[in-house]
Amino acid sequence: MNRKAFDRINYGLFLVGAALDGRFQGCVVNSLHQVTSSRPPKFTLSLNNDSATGAALKKSGVAAVTLLAQDADEKIVNEFGYKSGRAIDKFSAFPFEKDENGCPWLREGMVSRLSLRVTETVAIGSYTLFVCELVDAEVLADGDCLTVKALESRGKDAPPAAPVYHEVGPDAGW
Repeated sequence: MNRKAFDRINYGLFLVGAALDGRFQGCVVNSLHQVTSSRPPKFTLSLNNDSATGAALKKSGVAAVTLLAQDADEKIVNEFGYKSGRAIDKFSAFPFEKDENGCPWLREGMVSRLSLRVTETVAIGSYTLFVCELVDAEVLADGDCLTVKALESRGKDAPPAAPVYHEVGPDAGW
């Protein structure tokens, strides 16, 4: 099997925010997908089981997801993509808002926001797949979503715990 075939797939980058017991968690993922056009629309989202955001989402059952803009500040990717919410409060470094479920989200550097409610979960090895229904949605700015390939063009790797991990470099692979 030639795993480089997977390199042809491009993924958006999304900031997932969840709240539990008065503490906010958040992480950058590349695994949000709309899977139905039913009313309400359904989305899937996968998070690493070691993620503090994943733990908060499992318990709270709700999340705010924002789509990073092409020109999103590097600090957002660094804080939410490469640092642990168990060690720091990632949202304290940014002005944030809360959705109707109390989940934190950033307006700056984002193109849109989705509020999601988990309807079921599926264990998939070291990840959990969350099946969610859309509760609310809002367009925040014009422009396209930042993708993994665009992040790589900045010279950055996808975050190591991302569902689809890709290192920048000539011999890198999935």
